[in-house]
Amino acid sequence: MYEYLTGTISIVAPQYIVVDVHGVGYKLLVANPYRFHEDPATAVRVFVYQAVRDDDISLFGFSDQAEKQLFMQLINVSGIGPKSALAILANPDHQGLVDAIANNNISYLTKFPGIGKKTASQIVLDLKDKLAAATSGSLFDQQTASDPANPALADALAALKALGYKDREVKKIGKQLGTQQQSTDEYLRQALRLLNQ
Repeated sequence: MYEYLTGTISIVAPQYIVVDVHGVGYKLLVANPYRFHEDPATAVRVFVYQAVRDDDISLFGFSDQAEKQLFMQLINVSGIGPKSALAILANPDHQGLVDAIANNNISYLTKFPGIGKKTASQIVLDLKDKLAAATSGSLFDQQTASDPANPALADALAALKALGYKDREVKKIGKQLGTQQQSTDEYLRQALRLLNQ
């Protein structure tokens, strides 16, 4: 299973992007391809999910881990497949989606293509408690704590969480470290120094 691809964006099409990783082009279906820009000089990290069916293997791409995690929660709902989940995520207000699920706002959910009242009710039933737990300390706040265009800092902050540091501490450190460009190792060393003062 792939976690992410790091490469350059070689194609941006209406439903997908192609990420060139050392001469191999990976076609990724994405919610909003125009968030990405063709640029052979700039490397980007795109998080991926691989869907395998009898007649197809597809890769789905996400701009960050929070978006991927929300996608993973959505495809676990009965009646929601990967393409339906991607259509839901095409709306850039992901926190609004989480809030709608938490507040049992069925009318908000039925605005998405292919989502009727029954499926919207199933989304709320299946995800209300799971999303509340997943976004406490909020997944979407992490994007403001660290610059999404700085994958080295994002990796360092993810490593801190894996080491058991609390979200609050990680966010605070992310704001302190976000002012200069460094490697992931340098960010991590500096973060640990600050946390252990």
